[in-house]
Amino acid sequence: MKVLVVGKGGREHAIVKAISLSKQVDKLYCAPGNPGMSNIATLVPIQETDITNLVEFAKREKIDLTVVGPEASLALGIVDAFKKENLNIFGPTKEATQIESSKEFAKKIMKKYHIPTANYESFNSFDNADQYLKKAKYPIVIKFDGLAAGKGVIIANNYEEANKAIEDIFINKVFGDGNIIIEEFLEGPEFSLMAFVGNNKVYPMVLAQDHKRAYDHDLGPNTGGMGAYSPVDFITDEDINYAIEKIMKPTINGLWQEGIHYEGVLYGGLMKTKDGIKVIEFNARFGDPETEVVLPRLTSDIVSIFMGISSNNHNFDVKWANEKTVGVVLASKGYPGKYQSGFLIEGLDKVDALVYHMGTKLINNNYYTNGGRVLFVVAKGKTIDKALEKVYQEINKIHCDNLYYRTDIAYQALSTKRGEKND
Repeated sequence: MKVLVVGKGGREHAIVKAISLSKQVDKLYCAPGNPGMSNIATLVPIQETDITNLVEFAKREKIDLTVVGPEASLALGIVDAFKKENLNIFGPTKEATQIESSKEFAKKIMKKYHIPTANYESFNSFDNADQYLKKAKYPIVIKFDGLAAGKGVIIANNYEEANKAIEDIFINKVFGDGNIIIEEFLEGPEFSLMAFVGNNKVYPMVLAQDHKRAYDHDLGPNTGGMGAYSPVDFITDEDINYAIEKIMKPTINGLWQEGIHYEGVLYGGLMKTKDGIKVIEFNARFGDPETEVVLPRLTSDIVSIFMGISSNNHNFDVKWANEKTVGVVLASKGYPGKYQSGFLIEGLDKVDALVYHMGTKLINNNYYTNGGRVLFVVAKGKTIDKALEKVYQEINKIHCDNLYYRTDIAYQALSTKRGEKND
């Protein structure tokens, strides 16, 4: 079987790694991929948003299955384009991807089908939003109604912060053209529940929790994620069952009733509030960096899952290992703001853990930094504590003058709580 993965980051590296373990696969491609996965996949120099050339490549090479990583490809309609050519592809259509690409669409679905989430209002102009914010209760959450690479959510603690946020969105257009929704602020720990979805059926994955803030103690600006771990022990079996039965399944069923048949991965960004589990956001694909700590725990053949859902043949199992995983992002200094690239990375050959490349380039057999988030190191262990100890032990083998990382990933899950880990 020939398989093509679309994308180039750490998430796609994790997907490629999982697919490479399948005995069904003879040839594995990734477009455009990254240098870190070149030992297990053939890199194809086609960008993830170049739908026309991706379709032509799949036809020319007789690709049996395409798996889509990034939301940008999905929002552009890559699944629709492949299906039009009768090419087998795993992922939701452009219409179904609105659950992520339009915050307002997602909110309307949740409201109509009674999915627990924060109360909200929609705004299409600076003046209307500003009038609302002058009378609002703080803190408050402002969300750009579109794709913003995980950075389109602002928690404003007062009117001044909120005013600046809507000025950036509506006037400075930092995320491009788009409207906003303003939500009530919910409190509680967040966690991620992803599920394989097909034919109105939901197959939940194990839970993960990521850390969005740039610095230790959850300080600093929001990022695309600075680390993650799995499972999430403070979420009970009762919580998980509620999230599946009252959130994930009703959402898919609601879309089905709207005439939208969802196939692919549905990502639920959830929060355990004092009033129960509520939805913070939905994504229409594997989360990043949650995928990198979830897929290493999958013991089933992921290709059977992808093929089963994309061909509507649900004769597959979804099983998970009991081991724990902890992953830490190594990011360029300055990220998520301005940063420099091109710094030599040494010691990767000595690391005894999973290393997913997020933003690297290979020159003369040496790796250099080439992005904001550069590497994601994942360790396994019988306990979170052991996985955590292992991951920082392995990170110490990596040397680069321009990388930083959080030292307190998974602190909420430790058997002995502590504020930070000095390495």
